[in-house]
Amino acid sequence: MRRLLLAHLTPLAVTLAGPAVAADMPRKTETPFAARFNWTGCYLGGHLGGGFARNAITDPVQLVQDSFGGAGSTPGVTSVNPGPAGAVIGGQIGCDYQFAPSWVAGIEGAASGSTMERSTNVALPLGNPDTALVRAKTDFLASVTARIGYTFDDALLYARGGAAMASDRYDVSGSFVGTPFGFTGLENRFGWTAGGGVEWAFTQHWSVSIEYDYYKFGHRTVAMSDATNAFLGSVDVRQNIQVVKAGLNFHIGANGW
Repeated sequence: MRRLLLAHLTPLAVTLAGPAVAADMPRKTETPFAARFNWTGCYLGGHLGGGFARNAITDPVQLVQDSFGGAGSTPGVTSVNPGPAGAVIGGQIGCDYQFAPSWVAGIEGAASGSTMERSTNVALPLGNPDTALVRAKTDFLASVTARIGYTFDDALLYARGGAAMASDRYDVSGSFVGTPFGFTGLENRFGWTAGGGVEWAFTQHWSVSIEYDYYKFGHRTVAMSDATNAFLGSVDVRQNIQVVKAGLNFHIGANGW
């Protein structure tokens, strides 16, 4: 009788004890999705891309013809746009702060070397059939910008804007009625930039980005000089630049460092 009673009670005891034992076992906790990556911290990295510029240059024809023939020799106004294009490569450093809880604000400094360059020919009517080769080249781009973005865990959509600088060179060269000439103008031009992009953190410390930036530098008078003939003059240049670039960043901050 006792054995029969134990045989019936044992399965019941195991059944009742099961939930209690399971309750005492440690449960596996999942990291909340929104907490997997935190954008607060600083970063440094590099970028590579391409750009093209609009350089409306006014008036290279007058620069050449008035230098040889005297002021007022050239009637009308001529404007040319060589349309420089090329690669950009450089680096960036910045800091971000994530708040509220999915917004990100930050500041970044960036600098790029550039191969954007192109030339075009323009006719010199007074030296018919002479022409001048007009070349525009951007050697360097730099910016300091603020950015604001919205994060979806490890992906960040952002916009940026701030101050910018470009280092440019302009050349007007050729031969006028048999006499060679070569004008050169160098300048560092300041303006503003605005753009945006998307950045993806693929580990706790590394991220990649793709970004578009527009640079506006307005118009300025550029001093030109021809050392061979001891000529001095100027042209007016209106400039803007567009750049698309991919970046790689290493993050230092709230993700374990």
